[in-house]
Amino acid sequence: MNADELTLFLAAQKSLQVGTLNRDGSVHLSTLWFALVEGKIVFETYTKSQKIVNLRRDPRITVLAEDGRVYEELRGVMIKGTATLVDDPADVHPLARAVLTRNQPEIPPELLEEAAKHMATKRTAVIVEPAKTVSWDHTKL
Repeated sequence: MNADELTLFLAAQKSLQVGTLNRDGSVHLSTLWFALVEGKIVFETYTKSQKIVNLRRDPRITVLAEDGRVYEELRGVMIKGTATLVDDPADVHPLARAVLTRNQPEIPPELLEEAAKHMATKRTAVIVEPAKTVSWDHTKL
């Protein structure tokens, strides 16, 4: 995919598979909602989660967004990079708001700020700083 196709593809996805490294070198894999903020993938998760424990020890991260049910429709984007952790609730708040806005549009605007503020108190945001991006689109075959 070219850069524009990649951005459109990511914008259309809801879930992101996130891989971090456990202490023993095995991969900790989970699926999270995310947002694109200034062109970068951002997600937030509980500060005490295994993902954050792993990223504090080793900031390397790989994320994957994919779709398609049959071979001819498979598309995906894998990004390898480094995680920047954002801990300060004041800085987590706008990132949490972006994730909420994108993934839970049913939250009324008047409640969105309070929901994001509440989330920011117990969560750490992660900004994926890409080092290598790999994409595929079998619809082009």
